[in-house]
Amino acid sequence: MRVLMVGAGLSGAVTGRILAEAGHAVTVVDARDHVAGNCHTYRDPETGVLVHAYGPHIFHTDDAEVWDYVNRFETFQPYRNRVKTTSRGAVYSLPVNLHTINQFFGKTFRPDEARAFIESLADTTIAEPANFEEQALRFIGRDLYAAFFEGYTRKQWGCDPKVLPASILKRLPVRFNYDDNYFFHRFQGMPEGGYTAMVARILDHPGIAVHLSTRFDPKDAGQWDHVFWSGPLDGWFGYDEGRLGYRTLDFERFTYRGDWQGCAVMNYGDADVPWTRITEHKHFAPWESHEGSVLYREYSRACGPDDIPYYPIRLVAEKALLARYVERARALSGVTFVGRLGTYRYLDMDVTIREALDTGRAFLAACAEGRPMPAFAVAPL
Repeated sequence: MRVLMVGAGLSGAVTGRILAEAGHAVTVVDARDHVAGNCHTYRDPETGVLVHAYGPHIFHTDDAEVWDYVNRFETFQPYRNRVKTTSRGAVYSLPVNLHTINQFFGKTFRPDEARAFIESLADTTIAEPANFEEQALRFIGRDLYAAFFEGYTRKQWGCDPKVLPASILKRLPVRFNYDDNYFFHRFQGMPEGGYTAMVARILDHPGIAVHLSTRFDPKDAGQWDHVFWSGPLDGWFGYDEGRLGYRTLDFERFTYRGDWQGCAVMNYGDADVPWTRITEHKHFAPWESHEGSVLYREYSRACGPDDIPYYPIRLVAEKALLARYVERARALSGVTFVGRLGTYRYLDMDVTIREALDTGRAFLAACAEGRPMPAFAVAPL
């Protein structure tokens, strides 16, 4: 069967590899001039630093099969994401943990004491938090919310936290110990040679043909037995009912001789600082040594038609529009929508790979049973 993967990111590469290994003829096209999508990495010619071109991507998962899969194509070095934040002229560690609490309040609490103290700050008059702000006030109180969440959230999402759903914030984003590892997952690491090298190896199969700097028009879908579309769901339909809302990022690059901030990620929680964070990319590969440094200030804003979409907004208006596009997509045949853009969801890399593995296997099963592949292997709603 002749199959087209639109997009050479994780979804297209992993699904395409499964199909190619099963004997299908797979063509992968991508409008960009590189593979790996938004996790594209490259060597900076000036410093030799491995740069994450579209912002940092740290791999973390509890899925053993996914972990084994990525290690099949690239050596992963141990890496722990330890984020810092600057707030009101001081530097703290995130997620909020026992060290953060003691530093912020000038205390020497033990875990049980800190837990009781934070509970005393909570706004218990909020029985059922209706939005992001109420969720924060209900469980961590005004002080921690104002210092670490309010300003950052306004910059990241471009709106008042009161209009964001409570589900964006974890139930209690506080640790009552000194663990400053940002993630809980048992498998965490960074690909030694970068994500682009890993994806290139996934695509390196005699049954896969890759064409970069190549745009695909959905009108040409009939030339293929099946199309997997990892582009924007609304883009398949020419945005004829309107565009789904996203936030995008602008990156302001600068270099430094030495070590600029001493960590990979420094958030800026104050609303009057225009950037959300500064990333120093040589710290994402601590097994390497570089005298020079490459850094980026990140600015979040509304995504325009010519911008790269990063974060789906998924508020009420977007969900209503999404439902209309999903209904139309399900009426199609010969196309399956995959990945974060194709299903309009924010997906971590491990979840993207898991869904790509499952999608590829579902397609093979559908072929073997002589039934059509659905438009969505994973429902986007």
